[in-house]
Amino acid sequence: MSSKQKTVFVCQSCGFKSLKWLGRCPDCGEFSSLAEEVVAAAANAKSAAVMFPTDTTAVQISKISCQKEFRLNTGIGELNRVLGGGIVAGAATLIGGDPGIGKSTLLLQMSASLPDKKEPILYISGEESALQIKIRSERLGIDRKNIFVLTETTLENIINEIKRITPMIFIIDSIQTIFTLDLGSTAGTVSQIRECASRLIYIAKATGIPVIFIGHITKGGEIAGPKILEHMVDTVLYFEGDKGHPYRILRAVKNRFGSTNEIGVFEMCERGLLDVKNPSELFLSQRPINTPGSVVVSSLEGTRPLLIELQALVTKSNYGMPRRTTIGVDHGRVALLVAVLEKKLGMHLMDQDVFLNAAGGVKVDEPAVDLGIVACIASSFLNKPVAPNMIILGEVGLTGEVRGIRSVEERISEAAKMGFEKCIIPKQSKLRAKFKKMITVIPVQSINEMFELLFA
Repeated sequence: MSSKQKTVFVCQSCGFKSLKWLGRCPDCGEFSSLAEEVVAAAANAKSAAVMFPTDTTAVQISKISCQKEFRLNTGIGELNRVLGGGIVAGAATLIGGDPGIGKSTLLLQMSASLPDKKEPILYISGEESALQIKIRSERLGIDRKNIFVLTETTLENIINEIKRITPMIFIIDSIQTIFTLDLGSTAGTVSQIRECASRLIYIAKATGIPVIFIGHITKGGEIAGPKILEHMVDTVLYFEGDKGHPYRILRAVKNRFGSTNEIGVFEMCERGLLDVKNPSELFLSQRPINTPGSVVVSSLEGTRPLLIELQALVTKSNYGMPRRTTIGVDHGRVALLVAVLEKKLGMHLMDQDVFLNAAGGVKVDEPAVDLGIVACIASSFLNKPVAPNMIILGEVGLTGEVRGIRSVEERISEAAKMGFEKCIIPKQSKLRAKFKKMITVIPVQSINEMFELLFA
């Protein structure tokens, strides 16, 4: 008689372990998140450390060579921007996003855009068949002999194939479908995701071959699996976008080799994802002229200033509790600014529904757009348009003061390129003389001054 297998209950959100089932995880507070997993008695397969040995000798920090890291050009300009110039040798990258947003399409296009057409590229899929990937590649016009497709979910077989092919880069689509025979749990559990990702990242570091993981996301918009997965990798990218819009935004939330909060803008079309060289022109292409409730602001995403149209609609409420609906803008921030308008400008918005939208499906979460939010709400409430050649910048405090913002010069330079002639900025933000010649700059110290300039 074989001894009974030992099991443990593991939280699928945070990795907490318990010997008995609990309705609520005591660590993260999630309900019904504990799942039973079998504890393996001993490993029965070759580990990545045996197949890819490394030198573990300690080295003095003064003797470590500090050369510039090698970067692999992806061939896609917007992807290079988000990654900080390209993929670093041996780096582990995690890409998450909604189903159907374009994660697999982007990585397949990247595989075809890499400049080296001789070194093999290994695309490992645990969700699609080789035929499905071939059909997608034909739709995208991809036909390169150095792209190898492996439809496999067993980690041990994947490691053997990596060692056999020795690719220049390998892609895992997706990490939630991979499992190792050393563990008794099913694919997608916390233990499997942590163990499989750990071994694949070890291979990347030991050989210098970059690895890119595609990760599923939960209902809350976070990457499924343990949070430690995002700590293990070097770069975390999120694919954002509304399926009703053709535009997609790739945002870096973690990058050990480049700037965080950098974004890349793509347009989804029949031939895949295309780079958008001038996002500001794209977001303003359908802007109405001389329409109340429409204001242009500048949001700084990483090193790139984006001109975005904010649209507000203020209308009489038919309910006892007025609605505050926002799309692409922080709901709490808008509620705060509505309170400032009521207190400092005397606008009676308590019986008004306020709807605010960032046009084009983009998300804006920077304080520098506060003054633009205030202006477009006031414009809609008073039914008076803001001049179409004006851009508004500034952070608003609770007392109605307009606070200084960073990188004013870059924002004004982008506005001048797009043909704007006037700009309202905080009085505390000082400009060099050459920028004052590019556009008419109007400094303000409070929202009262801005109100008099726009609607007096």
